[in-house]
Amino acid sequence: MVLNSFKNIFFVLILCLTLSGFSQEKQRIRIEYAGIASSNPNINEGAFVFLRDETQQIHFIHEGVNMWCDKAIYYEDQDFIEAFSNVVMKQGDSINMVAKYVEYSGKTQLAFAQGDVILTEPQSTLTTNKLYFDRTRQLAYYNTKGKVVRDSSGTITSQVGRYYMNAKKYQFTKDVVLVNPDYTLKTERLDFFPDNGHAYLFGPSTIDGEDSTVYCERGFYDTNANTGYFQRNAKINYDDRIVEGDSLYFDRDRSFASATNNIKVTDTINNSVVRGHYAEVWKDKDSLFITKRALAITVQEKDSVYLHADTLMVTGKEDNRITRAYYKARLYKSDLAGKADSIHVDHKTGLTKMINLSRFSSDDIFATTRKPVLWNLDNQITGDTIHLLSNVETEKLDSLKVFNNAFLVSKDTISEDAFNQIKGQRLIGLFRDNELYNVDIIKNAETIRFMRNEENELIGIQKSKSGSLNIQIIDQAIEEVRFINQIDGNIYPEDEFPKSGKRLRGFDWRGEERLTSINDLFKDEAPIVLPIIKGLHDYIPPEEFVDDSVTKRIEEAGKTTPNKPNKAARNLPKKTTTVIPVVPEMKPVKSTKEKKAKEGQ
Repeated sequence: MVLNSFKNIFFVLILCLTLSGFSQEKQRIRIEYAGIASSNPNINEGAFVFLRDETQQIHFIHEGVNMWCDKAIYYEDQDFIEAFSNVVMKQGDSINMVAKYVEYSGKTQLAFAQGDVILTEPQSTLTTNKLYFDRTRQLAYYNTKGKVVRDSSGTITSQVGRYYMNAKKYQFTKDVVLVNPDYTLKTERLDFFPDNGHAYLFGPSTIDGEDSTVYCERGFYDTNANTGYFQRNAKINYDDRIVEGDSLYFDRDRSFASATNNIKVTDTINNSVVRGHYAEVWKDKDSLFITKRALAITVQEKDSVYLHADTLMVTGKEDNRITRAYYKARLYKSDLAGKADSIHVDHKTGLTKMINLSRFSSDDIFATTRKPVLWNLDNQITGDTIHLLSNVETEKLDSLKVFNNAFLVSKDTISEDAFNQIKGQRLIGLFRDNELYNVDIIKNAETIRFMRNEENELIGIQKSKSGSLNIQIIDQAIEEVRFINQIDGNIYPEDEFPKSGKRLRGFDWRGEERLTSINDLFKDEAPIVLPIIKGLHDYIPPEEFVDDSVTKRIEEAGKTTPNKPNKAARNLPKKTTTVIPVVPEMKPVKSTKEKKAKEGQ
């Protein structure tokens, strides 16, 4: 035993003396603890073989890296080690790797690990079957599927992965899946920073949570704060709403999203669409706020309804939804148009309120501006407040109520300067097939009518006052007028009717304001200037593990033993092929009720 121990010590001493001759060249692998050492020129190309003893493992050191193993073969002429069984490799205080087998070249500083490989750093743990490590670039690489676990972010798997140790950055490509208790993220490429939990998404990507799904083709997600920023065909699916825009912001914990530029919010339950250039969505509050050329479209079977204002707000559950349009609100459908300071729509009851906001009212008793106005066919209706009721099942107009200062005007069919006028304190109108057929004027009713015979010849101008009156309309023309509690009235020949009396007090013909198309909703508005969105960095293809610098180092390593196979050149990864990502279908999100029953480039 004493003799054998003396032989091992003598052998290691000779080996160390041999290696010291190269000390003035590039630093070579140093044997810190040899265990049981042997050498045979006929075995392993004259390599030295080391076996651990009963006290500890074999220990090697090379330029800041320590490696332990149970067995090692050291090729002195190529400064190359093969390490077997329970291999542990440590770089500094933060990087640890274990594997069943490791190869390491002291000349190229390239390492290859295989068999239950586990790489750990303070914030994450990487497991894979094969791992390549370039110490010069501080780059670890796998292409045989790997998994990274980070406590606060979840688990990330991919077919190919890189870890840049200096930047503390992972780069995952091909079939990337991040599984978190609250969501699952899938993408073609993910740049991930374990220190702060920042993730950068490239290519078609989805983040699927319990009550939301995010899709984008370029995005950022903070896995610590649960917030994200998405671009390029970005959309967020919230139960019954789909939010789309050039740029989306997402806050999972607050159930909040905002969108900028070219926004479209689709209500899949109520079959409606809201558009604009800035929007905020509060899911838990069932609230949508949208501005900058805001437009709401309620899609109907035969005729959609368009609502535009400076700002739109949609609130309430899907079965009790309310839309508020305020400041310069405008309403349009093929047989109806209107304007008001504010428009309030209750989708459950079908009640639309057109409101004259008091903050814009004038103290002048003769003022007529800013009052709500409604056009139906040839009729103009104004008043302080207008209520319009629709049948939610048939989607047809049912009735109309005008409160205070009701005024109904229609232009005479022949004369350019003649207007049929009816006014009173209140007005109640009934619709049939979206056409007014009955109108009741209640209290202080006044009329001016241009009476014509069947040949459209003017037979006189009727002017009257009464307590109330009822009007019957057939084929868009007044068929009969009934005066209730008539106070005064007469029919005058045209030449005897005073010109100053052709307008009732409060008359305000606003025909030039009438909306005749969807484009008129935006008439007289200044062109909108959209903000320039500072986009995320464009996609840059991942670098190859074996680049020009690696190739050069391998070639230099082989020059010292030109007649032997260059061990530094073995077990190198093949070049990756570019995968063209296929855009996945956006997974529809089940409702909550159904479910319960610039760091990276």
